[in-house]
Amino acid sequence: MATDDVGFGARLLANTPTHERRDPALLRRWAAAADAFGAALAPSPRTARVVESGGGLEKGLLARYTSRPVPTIEVFTDTLALAEELIDRLGWRHWYPAGSVREAALAHETVHQQLHHGPARAGLRRSLGHVVLRAGRHRLYGHVAGADEVAAHAHARTVCGLGRSPLLLTAALAAVTDPPRSVAPAAATDHLHPAAPAAAAGLPNSAPPRPRSPYGREK
Repeated sequence: MATDDVGFGARLLANTPTHERRDPALLRRWAAAADAFGAALAPSPRTARVVESGGGLEKGLLARYTSRPVPTIEVFTDTLALAEELIDRLGWRHWYPAGSVREAALAHETVHQQLHHGPARAGLRRSLGHVVLRAGRHRLYGHVAGADEVAAHAHARTVCGLGRSPLLLTAALAAVTDPPRSVAPAAATDHLHPAAPAAAAGLPNSAPPRPRSPYGREK
């Protein structure tokens, strides 16, 4: 495999608006920090209700979290079915056991609740070390767009016991959809996981999809 999980995380950041001119080495450091933070984050009880819907492939979504009118995680069954089929076709079942994709999507969205509405948000910023203001001994840490996605994927990989980050799977989904698009779980805003060229993931030759994450979340 040409690209490791941190490498896919760095690609996600590179494809995120505001990072177009960032140093690739800096993006990889941020991706590594976010990956480590997410992997170490303690699991949180799931309080959102879970519903299943179709139409995820049209939206480019595997799952989506919304906080209103009540906290809800919506899982898109058509995208989930394609993900399971693709895992078997690519021989990745040792990385993604049966049923683990759905659980990873739920874990991913649950983490977004922590990162957007709890103390974990500040913890992630500190771990990234992106200082935007200094005043004596005090430091103000800034937001790094896309880092929450990397952290959520790393958390899902860890708590679900996956062999690889769901980022690899979402890149594969993006490479085989027609037209190419990214697919992933969502939280309170729509997003599919960032697209990596198919060749880098060892996937069938295909035009690189637009960088979007299959996870949607509403902040």
